[in-house]
Amino acid sequence: MNHDTYDNSYIAGILNSVKTIAIVGASPNDVRPSYFVLKYLLAKGFSVVPINPGHAGKQILGQTVYASLADLPLPVDMVDIFRASSAVPGIVDQVLKLDPLPKVVWMQLGVRHDEAAARAEAAGIKVVMNRCPKIEYGKLSGEIGWTGVNSGVLSSKKPLMRQGFQSFGVRQK
Repeated sequence: MNHDTYDNSYIAGILNSVKTIAIVGASPNDVRPSYFVLKYLLAKGFSVVPINPGHAGKQILGQTVYASLADLPLPVDMVDIFRASSAVPGIVDQVLKLDPLPKVVWMQLGVRHDEAAARAEAAGIKVVMNRCPKIEYGKLSGEIGWTGVNSGVLSSKKPLMRQGFQSFGVRQK
């Protein structure tokens, strides 16, 4: 797969199919991007599990923090990686040990590791690199257009409503 660009339908398909997301590198610091993404995804009705060994056993936004993916008490549909690219191979190793395997490994803005992505894809896991699910959700749902940002997505269709505060669903092509 070409990870330099993604079709909107690929991203929309992922965001419409996942329900439970583990955020590796989640921070309790309310000025960190991982905190904003966790808060946003919770508001959109996703179940989000923070992963951060330094805060294991504590809570972020009411969600219990786990030390590693191996400690997860439930299966997850997506693993969102908020760590440096050099940490991705080890995280993908942990992902590949999960049973059942998640549907998606998502690497945040600035995070890319092609070899680790290829290993995940070989196991049947979809991969997104150098993208943010918060931004992609906002773009594909039309929310980002509320602030005057050109999302490149036009539609005359009425938005789908999802659970959560002002939560428009992602449009499927």
